[in-house]
Amino acid sequence: MTQNDSPSLPAHRPGASRQAPGAPDDPSPSRTTRPWMPTLLYTLGFLAVYLLAICTPWGQRAENALFDLGKQGSEEAWIYPLSGSEYGSTPLPPMELSAKPTLMAGLAVIVVLTLVRRYWRQGCAALGVVILTTGSKEVFKSAMPRPDLVGARENLLDQGFPSGHTAIPAALTLAAVLVVSPRIRPYVATAGVLWLACIAAASATMGGHRPSEVLGATLLACAFYGLATWLLPPAAAPGATRSPRALPVITLTLALAVALVSGARNDTLTRSLVSAATAFICAALVWYAAVGRPAHTARRTRPALG
Repeated sequence: MTQNDSPSLPAHRPGASRQAPGAPDDPSPSRTTRPWMPTLLYTLGFLAVYLLAICTPWGQRAENALFDLGKQGSEEAWIYPLSGSEYGSTPLPPMELSAKPTLMAGLAVIVVLTLVRRYWRQGCAALGVVILTTGSKEVFKSAMPRPDLVGARENLLDQGFPSGHTAIPAALTLAAVLVVSPRIRPYVATAGVLWLACIAAASATMGGHRPSEVLGATLLACAFYGLATWLLPPAAAPGATRSPRALPVITLTLALAVALVSGARNDTLTRSLVSAATAFICAALVWYAAVGRPAHTARRTRPALG
């Protein structure tokens, strides 16, 4: 080696900077994320909605005032013919008497997907999301009666927090995300989000539930989904979902359109817009929980390629 020579450097190969199999993960920005934070935030959001809307006089007055806008009853809602309230009509699942059959059918689909794909842990987590969401809804209604802080009419004193009709599509959508193939996961989430937007808007505009009850059900489902993905081991938790770049915009735009149509009434614009806005927020929350953020398996790095 002459004076002008320099030691040869190893040639750079794609993936050379990646770790070898079995090596510990390198710290990276994604590793600093805290996967339990979404669960905490959804839970705090659920409690905040309950405390502000139900446990304060001004929260109760604001929501009760929506029932005084327009005519009493649900006949003025555009979606009324599909609600199952009209005699002889077929309810849009899970409205009216179709709630339990929809829930049972959704659970059956999850079981079948679990058996076919042999995703035992993901299947159990998906069933847990649905069962805990719908079960907690019933427990919360029984254990936390609605206080009468403003002298409301008797028909406004029923405890409907959180909404059971909204909890079903929210929980089933998030459960399906856990057991389907990553390639179709964004499209399954899109279909579920549109379904949720329709049911949430219909529940609010027809007077079956207040906006807080619809929003509370969605936050509850997202909290249990976040808990499930946190408790799953890295090898079983859903990884980062890659979707077409335009899909989030398309999905949320369609969700807004569905919410506006499903929440529309002939007699009051304010109630229609409030119902649609609430449903759109619910759709955005579920989309973000299911697709919009990578799960904690995205922190793992791939082994180096030969």
